[in-house]
Amino acid sequence: MTQDRLYFFDTTLRDGEQAPGCSMTAAEKLQMARTLENLGVDILEAGFAAASDGDFEAIRTIASEVRGPSVASLSRSRKEDIVRAAQAVETGSKPRIHIFLASSDIHLEYKLKISRAEALEQAGSSVRLARQYVDYVEFSPEDSTRTDLDFLCEMVKVAIEAGATTINLPDTVGYAVPNEYGAMFRTVLAKVPGADKVILSAHTHDDLGLATANALAAIEAGARQVECTINGIGERAGNAALEEIAAALHVRKDKYPVEHGIQLEKLYPASQQLGQTISFGPSPNKAIVGANAFAHEAGIHQHGVLSNPLTYEIITPSAVGVPSNRMVLGKHSGRAALKARLKDLGYVLGPEDIEETYHAFTALADRKKAVYDQDLINLVAHHQRHADLVPEVPANS
Repeated sequence: MTQDRLYFFDTTLRDGEQAPGCSMTAAEKLQMARTLENLGVDILEAGFAAASDGDFEAIRTIASEVRGPSVASLSRSRKEDIVRAAQAVETGSKPRIHIFLASSDIHLEYKLKISRAEALEQAGSSVRLARQYVDYVEFSPEDSTRTDLDFLCEMVKVAIEAGATTINLPDTVGYAVPNEYGAMFRTVLAKVPGADKVILSAHTHDDLGLATANALAAIEAGARQVECTINGIGERAGNAALEEIAAALHVRKDKYPVEHGIQLEKLYPASQQLGQTISFGPSPNKAIVGANAFAHEAGIHQHGVLSNPLTYEIITPSAVGVPSNRMVLGKHSGRAALKARLKDLGYVLGPEDIEETYHAFTALADRKKAVYDQDLINLVAHHQRHADLVPEVPANS
């Protein structure tokens, strides 16, 4: 295992698609899979083969046609699920079966109605069966973060001994906070024989708004795979957002000195494609890819960004594929942003005119939620006082 290589496991097409409003047709899943391949993901979880014939066929098609990433199917720890998953991914270049089995007492008692001993037996037998079909088997003790830590270590040990190549420790219900999630990985690495010989994976949910923070804590603690989705779509409040993790690793290389294959400049186009495919896009204030991620309205911020973008932007828009930042003119905007926008429109104002126009602009902005270019043109025309105040003629005309 390469210690400094981080693998991105994308589950947009499985965990992401399970969220309300995120269903995709087989053709849409294939198109999105190709985009994810182009983005540079290492593992692509294409669906849950046993869930439906449609999901099975979509996984099988993706495994056949998308050759870069390892294509995975989710599977319960049941023989029929594992066989179905194996059939779905068998044409892939690096087929993977991802088995999950509840490990927390609340899941064992109320959902599966089995004992801890029975769970351990199922974990071992299911991984051994999957290894008869594929070389890459991932095992997830579901609800790891609410599982007794000693029992979690015991289940992980059984799975590794049975042949699991990746151990995922999911925060299934978004319960963990970063320090305890990282501590769980450190404990497993310290106590489970062979844990340092497999890939440990983080799968986090955003129920408390901590999915990305928890994923980063896991990386810091030794996880070398992160499971995430484009735009953070997923069950309930969603999964860790791939674009947030990738951007954080880029901006804070000092904290997370790992290598990965994600091409950052393709993040925004991938986000836009997903938003057009499902029933909604990212919220405006969504980090990295939201409409407001690189937008500025406050005058102090606008003046700083016009002087040097690094004053208020920790990553350039182009680095993640966003065409440019935006200066939004509103009641909080200052003279610098107004002057810059007027210049873009072809108007150069003298000091007195810019002052008069600015006061008229703020009065208008107090009445309107947004000030548009035509509003500015009208303001200039109305308050024009000097003959030299004319649209600037382009040099090449």
